[in-house]
Amino acid sequence: MGNIKKVLVTGGTGFLGAYIIRELVEKGYAVTALRRKSTLPFFIPATVFEKVEWVEGDLFDMVAIEEAVQGVDAIIHAAAMVSFHKKDRGVLYKTNVEGTANIVNAAIDNNISRLIHVSSVAAIGRTAGGGEVTEGKKWSDSHINTHYAISKYKAEMEVWRGMGEGLNVAIVNPSTIIGYGDWTQSSCAIFKNVYQEFPWYTDGINGFVAVEDVAKATVLLMESEISGERFILNGENIAFRELFNTIAEGFNKKKPTRKATALMGAIAWRIESIKAFFSGKKPLLTRETAKVAQSITNFNNSKILAALPGFYFTPLKESITKACKKYLNPVQPL
Repeated sequence: MGNIKKVLVTGGTGFLGAYIIRELVEKGYAVTALRRKSTLPFFIPATVFEKVEWVEGDLFDMVAIEEAVQGVDAIIHAAAMVSFHKKDRGVLYKTNVEGTANIVNAAIDNNISRLIHVSSVAAIGRTAGGGEVTEGKKWSDSHINTHYAISKYKAEMEVWRGMGEGLNVAIVNPSTIIGYGDWTQSSCAIFKNVYQEFPWYTDGINGFVAVEDVAKATVLLMESEISGERFILNGENIAFRELFNTIAEGFNKKKPTRKATALMGAIAWRIESIKAFFSGKKPLLTRETAKVAQSITNFNNSKILAALPGFYFTPLKESITKACKKYLNPVQPL
């Protein structure tokens, strides 16, 4: 894909999108990014964003999208909504499914040569009772699938539909992304909870991956000749307790000591739901997040390692330690 000179990034002010922009700028690409009215992420140097051509709009502003795709050779679609709250479901499906369809259609209509879609391992689905998940796993309707997972699965269907109409596509499926960002949002909140010495842990096992690794792999895949494939991006599979303990060590904080059983989780999310009903605020814990915290899932990353010679995942402990130092000293440049 040596003909790619200019890249459009959606979701460029989000956690992952901002790191993707940094990766592209550092590699010398001209970057256009679609953004809503919001401040630019503080965790990426301003000098990076100064080199970006920003187009104000969202995934439903077709005028802005048409403006943004002019002259670009490739699109990295990283914009998405992550929510496990019942009240958000309408917007969740609209953003992740209809928004993706709009980007796919714009790419087709404007003869964009390449589309990389940032999906999630959630779109592949979890296996009841645990087990290993690979790219070859077939989606199946299940009570353990969250509505976020279903929305991302349906978004992928729009991407594959675009491929059927002649679009050159590839999909990345990151596991839970960790790193330095705004710890009041997204998966970065894990660091805030541990810093505040949240005492609970579960026996669940999940996949985690450094944000820098996801950005690097996404751009490398864009540059490759690979088409019509999906790739799991997962650094390591570890227990939530081990993750929390490693972060606590990085912050020199107390490690969680109280085990939250499945029964306790079921009671807790119901209590949070009642609190949310009277307060009007979103619950801190939902039925879906309680299920994920107890699940045991391992994600296989061998396909992407074979596809991108020379690429490797940063050891999770190294990534966590690095992120903790930045959270403790946020004025430090990246």
